[in-house]
Amino acid sequence: MGFNGAYLPQQPPGSNHDRNVALILAAAIIVLVVLLRLHKIPETAVLFFVVLIPSIIIHEVTHGAVALALGDDTAKRAGRLTLNPIPHVDILGTVILPAILIMTAGVAFGWAKPVPVSVDKLRNPRNDAVIVSVAGPLVNVLLAVVCGLLFSLLTPHLDKLYFLASGNLSVLPVVYQLLFLAGFANVLLAVFNILPLPPLDGSAILERFLPDDWLPSYYRMRPFMLVLPLIVVLLLPGVLFSIFNPALSLWQRLLGI
Repeated sequence: MGFNGAYLPQQPPGSNHDRNVALILAAAIIVLVVLLRLHKIPETAVLFFVVLIPSIIIHEVTHGAVALALGDDTAKRAGRLTLNPIPHVDILGTVILPAILIMTAGVAFGWAKPVPVSVDKLRNPRNDAVIVSVAGPLVNVLLAVVCGLLFSLLTPHLDKLYFLASGNLSVLPVVYQLLFLAGFANVLLAVFNILPLPPLDGSAILERFLPDDWLPSYYRMRPFMLVLPLIVVLLLPGVLFSIFNPALSLWQRLLGI
């Protein structure tokens, strides 16, 4: 989640790395399908995984596309301005962790490989870095709004009543479940990524307001801050949900429920 602010060499298209990623991704999908058929995991958890991964990829591609518009073609040259999931897959964050969470907790969360951005190639590095960074969460907000409006407009009133009465998403047809879960996932992605914690996108906003003479020390410390989002997720879930809940309440107004 979020761009990494520096160029990272990428494997060329069609490389052994890409083939290995494709095989691992296919194996993970097969395992999930088998577990679903054996009723070991809920259908909604698998559907959430199905909408989460494209949402993360669109988030990352948006970073690269905006960077390209602002003068940096690093993501383009690395082959990352594509909706093909293979170049974006991080084995741990896109496959292993979501699969484990689905099988154990019935929910999924994860990340894709950060899109490579060379900040020094941007036309106005300090200001444009913020624009590139917030572009990811903004596209998630847009996707959440679109999915929420479509759910509100397309879901029959009677289906909504069943959903409200039961609190069970599975009472809805699959297409409506997908719309709901896609909106829900994008709200979570937008809010989580805007937190001012490296390497999340919100940290770029914090960095923009640091005095220039503080930046060298900050950049030396930043690699050691990568654990901060994990600490919040694993040790402070109550704090995290207190941040998510207002955004989810606002989004639910779009749903007509």
